[in-house]
Amino acid sequence: MTNSKPAFPQLRRAHQCKVRRSFLPAATILFFAIGALTAASSARRQSPTESGLIAHEWGTFTTIAGPDGQPVEWLPVDLSGGSDLPAFVEHFQKAGYKSILRGTVRMETPVIYFYSPRETRVWIRVSFAKGLITEWYPHATAIAPSGSLPPDALYGPHQDGSITWDSVTVSPALPANFLRESAPSHYYAARDTSATPLSVRGRAEDQHEKFLFYRGVSTTALPLVAKVLSTGAIELTNATGQQIPAVVLFERRGDKLGYRLITSPQDYLILETPSVTGTFDSLRGDLEDVLVNQGLFRDEARAMVQTWSDSWFEEGSRLFYIVPHSYVDSILPLSIQPSPAQLVRVFVGRIELVTPATEKSIETALAAHDGPALRKYGRFLYPIFDIMIAKQSDPARRTEMQEQIGAVYE
Repeated sequence: MTNSKPAFPQLRRAHQCKVRRSFLPAATILFFAIGALTAASSARRQSPTESGLIAHEWGTFTTIAGPDGQPVEWLPVDLSGGSDLPAFVEHFQKAGYKSILRGTVRMETPVIYFYSPRETRVWIRVSFAKGLITEWYPHATAIAPSGSLPPDALYGPHQDGSITWDSVTVSPALPANFLRESAPSHYYAARDTSATPLSVRGRAEDQHEKFLFYRGVSTTALPLVAKVLSTGAIELTNATGQQIPAVVLFERRGDKLGYRLITSPQDYLILETPSVTGTFDSLRGDLEDVLVNQGLFRDEARAMVQTWSDSWFEEGSRLFYIVPHSYVDSILPLSIQPSPAQLVRVFVGRIELVTPATEKSIETALAAHDGPALRKYGRFLYPIFDIMIAKQSDPARRTEMQEQIGAVYE
């Protein structure tokens, strides 16, 4: 149905002009009227709105802070040798490419949920500034750039990565027959929401899922700088001036943990290391509340925390913060057509911190050839170790440390 309301003022003005100036040709009046109607129709085609459609998204930007607080380049070396994603997930170039793609920001597990009371066909496109989309599911219509790229592609001129799904069917009538493998994975916890199922045409058959999933790597700048001071305190600087809704400083040593939660922190702040007297239940509850306050549904917030519980709460020190919505939109622009009546995007920035306590723990484990203690740091062990090596001014000590970690994994 054509809504000509935006054109009425122009039609009235054309009519008034005709009354006042009878010499204005009728063809001219008709020209203006048709032009106004066409413009209104065109605007609707460019940004239609589906009143019953809701879209919610969450994801994580993960970085490692160097000695100056700026993110360092890192590769996520998986000590187990496996992948945390199911085999049905698709990859840019080939599986494992992300593990050799050099960058400073790892965009991890953004998922987009849709809610609709009726069947709706949706078009979605996401771009990643100074980055590439490396994994996704269901099958995407287009991934850009195309073709083979070297591991250092993000440090040279390149097209911003993007992913497009051009025909996603969102419908409460779709069956919940989602693929699942027997091996454990971060992936499945994200399905534990009331989101409407969706369907995408794959290479061979329709693929059903509870969300759209993608990941990526970038060298883009993030809003918060976290510098570890010699005392172990953390110096925080908001590099953008955009209000950061919440910050959580986390510490885990063995079976003990502690955290500090600050809402609406100042643009410059020094946080002391939290005492390890907290509990996992209280931390999960506080994180869920923060995410809900940013607009996620409770089950979405719980799914996000559950997805990353083992990684967020592993050994070491790290900072979590809510990335300002406008900043997310600037580095990760998202387009959805028809436009949803409600769109919520909640991204958590995760900064891994190399504190004096972390360095001491790793040095102790190296000296004792304690492989299990080192594995607690997961994919961050080698990047942390590289930072520790770079801080050593004694070449002999650097060589000794390299030999120690080599001996542990021989």
